Amino acid sequence: MTKDEIVEFVAGLPGTVGMTASEDNGAPEAAWGDSFFYYDPSGDVPTDRQPFATVVIKDYDGFDTASDLNRDGVFRVNMAVGRKRFEELIGHPPAAHADHHDGFDYTATDRLLPHPVYAAQGWVCVLNPGAATGEQTLSLLKEAHALDAERFDRRNRHRS
Repeated sequence: MTKDEIVEFVAGLPGTVGMTASEDNGAPEAAWGDSFFYYDPSGDVPTDRQPFATVVIKDYDGFDTASDLNRDGVFRVNMAVGRKRFEELIGHPPAAHADHHDGFDYTATDRLLPHPVYAAQGWVCVLNPGAATGEQTLSLLKEAHALDAERFDRRNRHRS
């Protein structure tokens, strides 16, 4: 599964707006080439909330380097699956992840992992999804999309 296939899949989910960071869209240089996905049926890229998924192609020096994404051809798919689903998938609650952080090899490819930085917020990730995790990754992307759609609908229902 390629980065472009993942980006195309997520962008095709109903109500999804995606943005690949670049100089042209005013994104910070550190993010250029990374893709961010939000549920927003209006087609606007929200500025007031986190995406439900991202595809990251490089390390963020001084912040997010545990996956060693600067290796040739390595990318990471990140998904906000929520606290309950995180615990089902990873085996401990997100809030307890600091106690388990050192037990994971965040450089491993084609393996479901807690996100090295955002695990405490219920994020999981896969580096270069392939035979072992490809279908699961697509399924988790759908779940993260549905969760974000529910949040979006709840927020907007209260604003009406």
